[in-house]
Amino acid sequence: MATAPLTFYSFPLSGHAHRVALMLSLLDIPHRRVDVDLRQKEQKRPEFLAMNAFGQVPVIDDNGVVVADSNAILVYLAKRHGGGAWLPEDPAGAASVQRWLSVAAGPLAGGPAAARLVTVFGASFDVEATLARAHALLAVMDGELAQRDFLAGGAPTIADVACYAYVAHAPEGNVSLADYPHVRAWLARIENLPRFVPMASTAAGLLAA
Repeated sequence: MATAPLTFYSFPLSGHAHRVALMLSLLDIPHRRVDVDLRQKEQKRPEFLAMNAFGQVPVIDDNGVVVADSNAILVYLAKRHGGGAWLPEDPAGAASVQRWLSVAAGPLAGGPAAARLVTVFGASFDVEATLARAHALLAVMDGELAQRDFLAGGAPTIADVACYAYVAHAPEGNVSLADYPHVRAWLARIENLPRFVPMASTAAGLLAA
């Protein structure tokens, strides 16, 4: 019996959700997308909390296997569908990817992503602190990407997928990428991958009319 397509619970302006959307597209995985209206607090309704008690998108339901958290979903998809290409099996390679997943959950979330939350969603963060964290992270990324094409080595991995959206959309949070040529070149390499899909942009921050 044929299995049903994977169900992907998303929100169009979420960089966390875009990680999953991008991975599903890069791996050409059939799926059904269900947009969750965060403004209407649909993510806090009992039926959604039954899938993710934290009340956050994204979530996937792969024929009864429910996985929440964007980075956890990337690991799941890479293990199930990636054939070893997106998450190395060797200890050093796996550790290098994990390092950047931690960056995505830490400095990236507290820097570029938080700065964008201020301008796009009106979050009440310390603006100067978020901008400082964003530029500190970008400086490190630019230095490392001067040495290799992708974050964890010479080929793309889920590390790149995890970090792409909030870096690409950093200008929406008033974070300029002008001083980071290697970061910009890395973004272009990701955008040139087969089946790349962009995240919707907003007219905020440096992109405001």
